[in-house]
Amino acid sequence: MLPLAADTLLPVNATLAVALVVLLLAATAVTALFRLAPDESYGRAREVVTAGVRAALQLAAVSLVIGWAVHRTAGLIGFLLLMFAVATRTAGRRITGNGTWWWAALPIAVPVAPVITALVLTGLLTVPGIAVVPVSGILIGGALTATVLAGRRALDEVAGRYGEVEAALSLGLPPRDAHLEVARGAASDALLPALDQTRTVGLVTLPGAFVGMLLAGASPVQAGTVQVFVLIALLAVEAVSVALTLELVARRILHRTDT
Repeated sequence: MLPLAADTLLPVNATLAVALVVLLLAATAVTALFRLAPDESYGRAREVVTAGVRAALQLAAVSLVIGWAVHRTAGLIGFLLLMFAVATRTAGRRITGNGTWWWAALPIAVPVAPVITALVLTGLLTVPGIAVVPVSGILIGGALTATVLAGRRALDEVAGRYGEVEAALSLGLPPRDAHLEVARGAASDALLPALDQTRTVGLVTLPGAFVGMLLAGASPVQAGTVQVFVLIALLAVEAVSVALTLELVARRILHRTDT
């Protein structure tokens, strides 16, 4: 029987550290060489370096905080609120870059909060408890991704096809409906990553929840059941996130012009 300890897959040692540095340098070099930035500059390469270093430092700190927070209800709630605040700020800045960024809190909180609450009330998650953190993180992360993709695509489409918006307004459509006609199709593409991941699970990819449970000693059936739940929950959360983000853009609540 194969050992299930996590360190048999990725032992934490100097070799792993070197591998991480090499991979980060490779990602940075490719990004710089092909100038993978909207303005063809080297700015995105610097972002790759910053993201990699931040990830290492943040995960080191978070590992210590989680070890303390999971045994204390107040600490756990505080950590979840911090996750939500960072997700809101990140999504808002990616979408608008102006004072309307805080509205990104709505499409992140509205779908995630009821799901987490329901899981706790039904006893599927316990507070305090270690499982709340990864489940909440997965759902908040999914909502963050869907919000950013939907918001950026919708605003880009409105900007690029504003003549069609004006034409719809001239025909008597309300401003909300005129913006929806143009932005809906583009915003709906934000669901594609979640859809593709769900469709190809087990055939193309083995997601983190599944692999993590196997390494922790769970049976394949248990791991598969949890992964299906995570994928379906993500679809529900991201669908609501996209719908709310589209509505905020259509009502000009999220926008890129200073008011």
